[in-house]
Amino acid sequence: MGHWEGDLVIGKNHKSAIGTIVERKTRFTLIVKLESKKAGEVANEFSKILNKLNPIYKKSITYDNGIEMARHEIITKNTGMKIYFAHPYSSWERGTNENTNGLIRRYLPKGTNFNEIDINKLQTIQEKLNNRPRKIIGYKTPKEMMDLELKFVA
Repeated sequence: MGHWEGDLVIGKNHKSAIGTIVERKTRFTLIVKLESKKAGEVANEFSKILNKLNPIYKKSITYDNGIEMARHEIITKNTGMKIYFAHPYSSWERGTNENTNGLIRRYLPKGTNFNEIDINKLQTIQEKLNNRPRKIIGYKTPKEMMDLELKFVA
C-alpha cells in the first residue's frame, strides 16, 4: 500500500494535459488539473495532491521517462516519496496507470482539449473511477480498498 504510478494524459494537438496518479494495490486514482506540461508545474501540482493523503499512503511513485517528470526531486522534497522510473518503452512496468488512463479516455476521448475541462468534471470522473467495482480487487471499489487499508493499519 502506498506505491503509486504517475503519468500524463495528453490533450488535443499536444497543447494540454491532465495528470494521473494511481495506487497500485487499491487502484485508487487521483486526477490532477494542469495548466501546462512543464516539469515544474507537474511536480508542484502532483506534490499538492499527494500531500493531501494520509502519510501511510505515501511511499513511492513510478513514472515513465517523459520530460514532464524532469523535476521529480521537487516531489521527493515536498512529499518524502521515493521516485522510480520505468525503463524506456516499457509501459507494462506501469500497467495500472496505463489501464486507468484508458478508462479516463472513455470519459475524455482523444482530441479533448483539457484546458476546456473544469476541475469539477475531473473530480466527477475521479469519483466514478474510485467507486467502480474492479474484478482485480475482488469486485470491491478502489475507495473501499483504501478505506479497508486505513482500518487495517489503524
